[in-house]
Amino acid sequence: MSTHESISAEDRAALAESIRDVLHRRSDSASVRSAIRTQGRMDRAVWETLCTEVGVAALAVPEQYDGAGAALTETALAVEEVGAALAPVPVFSSAVLAAGAVLASGDDDAAARLLPGLASGERIGALCWADAAGWSTPGVVAEAGLLSGTAEYVIDGESADVFLVVAGRPGEAGAAQTLHEVDANAEGVTVTPLPLLDPTRPLARVSFDEVSSTTLASPPDVAERIRTLAWAMLSAEQVGGAARALELTVEHTTSRKQFGRALASFQALKHAMADMYVKVEAMRSMSAAAIDALVQGRDDAAELAAAAHVYCSEGYMSVTGSAVQLHGGIGITWEHDIGMFFKRAQADAQLFGQPHHALARVSLSEPSQAG
Repeated sequence: MSTHESISAEDRAALAESIRDVLHRRSDSASVRSAIRTQGRMDRAVWETLCTEVGVAALAVPEQYDGAGAALTETALAVEEVGAALAPVPVFSSAVLAAGAVLASGDDDAAARLLPGLASGERIGALCWADAAGWSTPGVVAEAGLLSGTAEYVIDGESADVFLVVAGRPGEAGAAQTLHEVDANAEGVTVTPLPLLDPTRPLARVSFDEVSSTTLASPPDVAERIRTLAWAMLSAEQVGGAARALELTVEHTTSRKQFGRALASFQALKHAMADMYVKVEAMRSMSAAAIDALVQGRDDAAELAAAAHVYCSEGYMSVTGSAVQLHGGIGITWEHDIGMFFKRAQADAQLFGQPHHALARVSLSEPSQAG
């Protein structure tokens, strides 16, 4: 999906440090937790700083559309850092999913129209796809250029300026899906914020009542291309979150004492944290393999993205579950960051198809060994 060359290791390290610096300066942990609990919505000030000072929204956008022209590897790095901070900014929804959907369509006119605004961060895009049961069937249908139906679980939907809508056709559940552009303020569009398990990631329900749309010229498998991108890049976010959960656990067990000894000195806890470390590093390797396959345009990119979704979803839930246990002495998990990472892990595993659905897709795509 990307043919751009990745930047040097030194430049990647500098990019990660720049993102961490912005998030540290503009997203003080205690104040962000308080804002998330009371609002649960996007932090526009942090988003604007990330876009103007670091250019995170422009990383994977080609230079001819006012982007940085970097590889998806660099965007994945930004996603990982934001995942580690649980920052309420639309890097995944706009810079990855919306921009990625436009690029996956191969529609040059749409790219010229939409990508410059997305790359600057001045416009926020959101992907509309799922129905109430999930991402197997679009919640919206397209007929004669008009969209009707409801897309569920739209990430940052209430902050979006433009929607990229994956739509089916009436009465044709197995038909090729199409991609459409809709202004968020168009007549007939209704955006409803949803109650959240994970308060760090706003979700919305977006309904369309015979809404006029611009149909993007797209390949028949555009939805699967978007799913592959989503799973691969989501795994980078999961790596960042799991690594930060482990870091918080080490900090907690090192500073807290019991029976006159630091918790981290107890052998059982050392073993538990060692297991967490192994899982985080295995997640990192799996995610890197999936993203590299996307960057190289390899035939096995979809299978590796599905594998990364399965492994990193299960790994993130496991690591944060262990982290909550090892933070047991804090009393109320809701008052600590570790509880928010646990919730993000549960929510991430449901995006774009649950892990067992991803396993089924990989199994169906494997050639038969019979005969």
